[in-house]
Amino acid sequence: MTLLSRGEQLRALIERPEILVMPGCANALQAVMIEKAGFEAAYMSGAATAANLIGMPDAGFTSLTEVVMNARYIAGAINLPLLADSDTGYGNAVNVRRTVHEFIRAGVGGIHIEDQVFPKRCGFVSGKEVVPIGEAVGKYRAAVAARDELDPGFVIIARTDARTAVGGGLEEAITRAKAYRAAGADVAYFEAPQSVDEIKAFVAEVKGPVMATLVALDPAPTWEELESLGVSVAFYPAHGMMAGNVANWDFLQDFRKRGPQAEAELKARTKGHPVAGFALFDLVGFPKVREMEERYLPVEHREKYERSTGMYTPGRTS
Repeated sequence: MTLLSRGEQLRALIERPEILVMPGCANALQAVMIEKAGFEAAYMSGAATAANLIGMPDAGFTSLTEVVMNARYIAGAINLPLLADSDTGYGNAVNVRRTVHEFIRAGVGGIHIEDQVFPKRCGFVSGKEVVPIGEAVGKYRAAVAARDELDPGFVIIARTDARTAVGGGLEEAITRAKAYRAAGADVAYFEAPQSVDEIKAFVAEVKGPVMATLVALDPAPTWEELESLGVSVAFYPAHGMMAGNVANWDFLQDFRKRGPQAEAELKARTKGHPVAGFALFDLVGFPKVREMEERYLPVEHREKYERSTGMYTPGRTS
């Protein structure tokens, strides 16, 4: 049986008729939770990576090395294909070649490269600028060529930020996306559409798979509505991180005021939760560690569980 690469897996999910729903993550643990929740793919957000890894805004501060490192950790922790944000590709068309190769070697299924100037900024922050269309086309052509050298199944996604950039608009975003697709990009990514009608117009003009951010749309379209519009991927870059951050922030405010009582109530409230307390050790695979010890270590090394005590024993169900 021939195993598909992560790129081939991601490509198949994007190209099928049904929409691909892809939650975002900032780290390996969040990606594991995405997999355990039953989703088919995960997305590594650039904004979430910058906040989680270096505590800074999504404004071009993270380097290729840092982002690829995070992507490698995430991809290695899950059995799902991972789509990663690669900002502007970390340079010009020549630099993009190395960017694509590094993400492929990290086990990622695909990346998106945006047409912003460097240093870039989050797609929903004002003050965005885009590079000339010819420069952007050259980067996507280089990305496709680099992809074909190592893994033709790897997915190259062209993101255009032209809708809300200086001198941009809907027509400019459509013109650019069509040019990027003609350059060989597998998917056109419409950043910051301002309405469902704009997504409809974009999909009608840009042939092939399309994805779009949904942050500016209120109410947000359902997955069924997006699929009927012809959108191939519904992705939610930072919702998981936001949920965790809000819970952590609220608890820390309470803990600062009430101390151990707040902690005691948290433990009581979350008792039995799949990621609370030592249950997290099960989620990330501590029982598997014991299983491998039983299989590979000498008998005398396996006796440590009977000769020691602890509040958690890997593999014990009660």
